[in-house]
Amino acid sequence: MAVKMKTVVTYRATAACPTHARTEIPVRDLNVVIDEPVERGGTNLGPSPTETAMTALIACTNVIGHKNAKRLGVDLGKVTIDADAKFDRRGVLMEEEIDVPFPAITLTVNCTTTASQSDLDSVGQETAKYCAISKLFEAAGTDLTVNWVKTP
Repeated sequence: MAVKMKTVVTYRATAACPTHARTEIPVRDLNVVIDEPVERGGTNLGPSPTETAMTALIACTNVIGHKNAKRLGVDLGKVTIDADAKFDRRGVLMEEEIDVPFPAITLTVNCTTTASQSDLDSVGQETAKYCAISKLFEAAGTDLTVNWVKTP
């Protein structure tokens, strides 16, 4: 008998906040540390909350991109991802409320591969459908562009 996986699950976490700038969050058997740099009163033990959001987008693009590539039979080869994010800091500086803190983000997914550019475009189209973090940014109003590029 096959076991059917749940389609909706609940994530729970309880964070410790030892300082005004550092948050320690147990996830599985890991302890994730989100922190501010020293110049903003932190201890620089981890990325800031906004840096964490950006890195989550990059990581989700990588994971879901590779899943889709495998499903489509495309070898991505060596992958690097460049991010260019515009961040409106007025909100975190408490100057004014900002509806779209990240107005524009461009990711460039560089693939050193024998796959065709058309294959990479297909992987990109499928990844856009399933990457949960890109969906969050887009729903928040971010102009998100993800370019899948065949590199020599």
